[in-house]
Order: sequence, then structure tokens, then C-alpha cells
Amino acid sequence: MSRTRSSRLRTESGTLTMASLITRQFIAKDVANRKDLDIRTGDTIRVSVKIEEKGKIRIQMFEGLVIARKHGTEAGGTFTVRKVSHGVGVERIFPLYSPSIEKIEVIRRTRVRRSKLYFIREKVTRDIRRKMRNFVGFFSSSEDLAKPEDMMDEVPAEESDSAE
Repeated sequence: MSRTRSSRLRTESGTLTMASLITRQFIAKDVANRKDLDIRTGDTIRVSVKIEEKGKIRIQMFEGLVIARKHGTEAGGTFTVRKVSHGVGVERIFPLYSPSIEKIEVIRRTRVRRSKLYFIREKVTRDIRRKMRNFVGFFSSSEDLAKPEDMMDEVPAEESDSAE
């Protein structure tokens, strides 16, 4: 197979476009379902992704905010989902018609005024810094901090013997 300039694949049987590859891999019903899903920027969605590990296929859920949609409902359409996992921002780009996606659920719809929400990356970082600044300000003096000796309650020796 060789690539031509217009993203077509040349094979022995003829020329394949991205759209014809997708229709070969998907049933027409699945393509229609993905088109009708109407994923928008600002939606919170849950994507079920098939992952193959050690010969087994399992389903992994990826839930987050859609921060970008590119190329609409065409064959090469993608959407970017962002979530915060254990304090670290994780972004993943999914092809709309990928066979590795089992299903897409829209959890919440939000009205936004931008088509790309890339500013969310910096906004979350600012919010975390603000919280850390307030947290450090709360313990500004060493007198506010409890000493380990103050936190431990002394148990008389008689009570510890009777408990055994």
C-alpha cells in the first residue's frame, strides 16, 4: 500500500479513502449512532475503551470534559477529553469512529461560549496554586501546628494490662 497526496491508500484492488475504511470496519448502524450522538465542547462524557493486555480484552472507562472537537462528524473526526486523576491532568484524543471505543455516554451537557476550551488547563493550575497558597497561609505560625507529643494520649499502665 502506498500513500498518495490526498490521504488515500492505494491497494491492489483500487483506491481506498478514510471513509471507505471506516464503513468496512463498522456496521452502518454504528456509524449512524456515533453521528447522532452530537458530542459538543463542554460536555462531560464517559468513554468505554477496549484495551488488550496479555491476550485479554478489558474495558476501561475514561470520564472527563470535552475540551475540543475537530473535523466534525467526518471520517477523521476527533474529540479531546480532559480529566484530573490523582491531581494530574490527563488529556486523551479519541477518533470518533474508532473500533476500540465500545460506547460513549454523555453524562452532562454544559453551555459554553467557546469551541475550544484549552484555557481550562491554565485555569485548573491557577485554582490549585490558590488553594495551596491559602492552605500554607492557614499554618503560617509554628504555634498553630500541633506537636506530636500533644496528639498522643497517655494510657495508664493498669488499663493496658486489663485489656489483654
